[in-house]
Amino acid sequence: MLRFILSFFGTIFSWITTGLFLLALVIGGIFWMYGRDLPNHEALAQYQPPTISRIYSGEGRIIDEFARERRLYTPPEEIPDLVKHAFISAEDKNFYHHRGYDLRGMAAAAMQAARGGPLRGASTITQQVMKNFLLSSDRSAERKIKELILAHRLEQTLTKDQILGLYLNEIDLGVRSFGVTAAAQSYFNKTLSELAPEEAAFLAIHPKAPYSYNPAKNYDAALERRNYVLREMYENGYLAQAEYEAARLEPIRTVQTGDYSSYRETLPPRDYFTDEIRRQLSKDFGEEEFFEGGLSIRATIDPQMQTNAAHALQRRLEQLDRGAGRWRGTGEAIEPAALDEGKWEGALAAVRVARDITLDGRWYVGAVDQIGDGAMTVMVEDGVGEVSVPREDIQWMRGSFAENFARGDVVHLRRMTSGDDGQGDLIRWSLRQVPQIEGAFVAMDVNTGRVVAMQGGFSYQHSVFNRATQATRQPGSSFKPFVYAAALDSGFTPATIIVDAPIEVNTPQGVWRPKNASNRYYGPTPLRTGIEQSRNLMTIRLAQEVGMDTVARYAERFGVYDHMGQYLASALGAEETTVFKMVSAYAMFANGGERVEPTLVDRVQDRWGRTIYKHDQRVCSECETANLAPGRAPTIVSNRERMINAITAYQLTSMMQGVVQRGTAAGRVDLPVPVAGKTGTTNDGKDAWFIGFTSNIVAGCYIGYDTPRAMPGASGGGYCGPVFNEFMQEAVKKYGGGKFKVPPGGHFIKIDRFTGARLPDSASGPNVVAEYFRDGEEPIFGLTYDGGFAMGADLPLIYEGDGTGTREVQTSSGRTITVPEKANINSLSSGGLY
Repeated sequence: MLRFILSFFGTIFSWITTGLFLLALVIGGIFWMYGRDLPNHEALAQYQPPTISRIYSGEGRIIDEFARERRLYTPPEEIPDLVKHAFISAEDKNFYHHRGYDLRGMAAAAMQAARGGPLRGASTITQQVMKNFLLSSDRSAERKIKELILAHRLEQTLTKDQILGLYLNEIDLGVRSFGVTAAAQSYFNKTLSELAPEEAAFLAIHPKAPYSYNPAKNYDAALERRNYVLREMYENGYLAQAEYEAARLEPIRTVQTGDYSSYRETLPPRDYFTDEIRRQLSKDFGEEEFFEGGLSIRATIDPQMQTNAAHALQRRLEQLDRGAGRWRGTGEAIEPAALDEGKWEGALAAVRVARDITLDGRWYVGAVDQIGDGAMTVMVEDGVGEVSVPREDIQWMRGSFAENFARGDVVHLRRMTSGDDGQGDLIRWSLRQVPQIEGAFVAMDVNTGRVVAMQGGFSYQHSVFNRATQATRQPGSSFKPFVYAAALDSGFTPATIIVDAPIEVNTPQGVWRPKNASNRYYGPTPLRTGIEQSRNLMTIRLAQEVGMDTVARYAERFGVYDHMGQYLASALGAEETTVFKMVSAYAMFANGGERVEPTLVDRVQDRWGRTIYKHDQRVCSECETANLAPGRAPTIVSNRERMINAITAYQLTSMMQGVVQRGTAAGRVDLPVPVAGKTGTTNDGKDAWFIGFTSNIVAGCYIGYDTPRAMPGASGGGYCGPVFNEFMQEAVKKYGGGKFKVPPGGHFIKIDRFTGARLPDSASGPNVVAEYFRDGEEPIFGLTYDGGFAMGADLPLIYEGDGTGTREVQTSSGRTITVPEKANINSLSSGGLY
């Protein structure tokens, strides 16, 4: 019997041993099979999570941020223990004791499922790291096996804190925030070190269901889950009983429930400036690096000047739009039923219209309710409620309220107050509309190329298309200074005489007969007057004399065009370019002829603080010297390329001062410091330009419709001059300005600006101007150029009318003559650029 019993138990033992051996063999085989070709877990030691790239102003304030996943990286050693303990209690209380997998947890989960309880996961934090970083999220046995293998390997490679750091910086915690640092900011507008126990516990409830516990939508479930985490923290010894009891009684307070202000409220609305930085740096560094690299970008923007630029352009566009007298509105509407049912606020919030306009005070958004003859009621969002708009307030609009509005129409409004900036006592509410006519404005430092302001349209939220950098338009006569620069460098002087008379050019499209804006001809005229009065025919003759190949080289060197066509029409600005390029080119006139590399960014640093781009390449060998002699500043050596002769740049600047003083911009620009500039207007007034500069700041404006069409009565001086003047009034207060620097190597000679004749040094009067000539080059006064075209001495000096009568014309010398009219003739697309 004993032998039988021993034999029986021996057999059972053998079976058990064999079974265990086979089971171990099978398990080992499975792990060996799935352990092959797994992702390299050791790479996680060098893992750099995608983080937010931020743009800062010169004062160091955050003005924008870009990211595909909103994540702020915090090194493991800088994450407070309170936050670590909250997540360990919620997700893996044995984290510091297991080797990557928790057998007790797995067994407990299996027993709970066997008893009919809910099936729950038993993944450790280490396993979740493997799933999030190296594996997929599919629910399969194969993925689970791989997860266990990699988790065990990772525990042998990294420390517990390193693994926890990966986890806490990677996980999705709802509200489009990844990692605990970004989540703390999004939920509480706090740093990690400022979190209370109940707030840390609230963050820890989100890993397995990031978007199920938003307290604004599911408060009770979020509160229950938060208190569960707090209890676990207490039972695990991470909170004292008093701390636990106090935290458990606290309500959930978050940004989403309106208890804290959002961090976004401190950020200005995204605008054309920061979006252009995004566009340029994405091209330079790649989109992945820009959106995920955690770059720190120091922008050149001057926030005050940016606001001034935006308001100056917006104010002019609104004035021009009102001149048309037509109401267009937003083109959006809500259902009238929403007004009847009191649900208009939600309906209005869903409408996508511009909400970033602050011209003379914030523009509000509302929905038309009751329409009367003398007044109209509008329901305004953001807690304003019902307001009344009187009809006489918007007298510029043709037609009655009933003819222009329907109930439910979405409109913009502004509070009219006793102050001119939207501040002060409320006087009334006034309707506003985003103009159809658009424009752009750019301002930069003439010496460094730092862009201090850039406005690419009326409203970024209305249209993200940046007309300063993306819209290519004909610059018209604002291009002429490059023709004159080529001429001055080629031996011409401001006193050189150019014939202003009719021209005919045979082209494949027919005979081109360009004309001056005035439809008049003025005979032999000094070069200076040609640019001051923007004479087209003189410019064409000058371009023909110098050679369009030379003009094209200058335009390309200055960056106006990449490849300029060598056509005479191009001398009048018939080819397309951008405001940004034109302003950059004018900066080189203003600084004496040295190359300027325009930039919106001073410096870019990577996530570790290393500088990977710096705009200023000037050399300052003394900047590292500990002590300098009293009163002595470091010497900064500029290594910039010279674009044109300094005397040429000064001569051109002097002539463009005449444009402002008595030329096509006269009466439009009035600054307390010397200013130079040039207007530009294209055929039928489709594009209007003005670009000008002081000794410190250059700025340019463009106005026109996005789909080019005529603007009756448009001119560069009339449309853009006021924008430039309003902006520069404030810019001069901040950046100053002085006389333009006279370069060495020349001397002044007084001339008659109408005839170009030399005058004695004692001469004075409105027609006397002191021109700067190069030393050693005695100018030949009276020498006349016609560019190889026939002078046409027998042609009339006027070019308008129907050819049936006569007209009196004043020649360049001031003499009045009577000439026959000549019938109007056709012009090509570039004729009429002025």
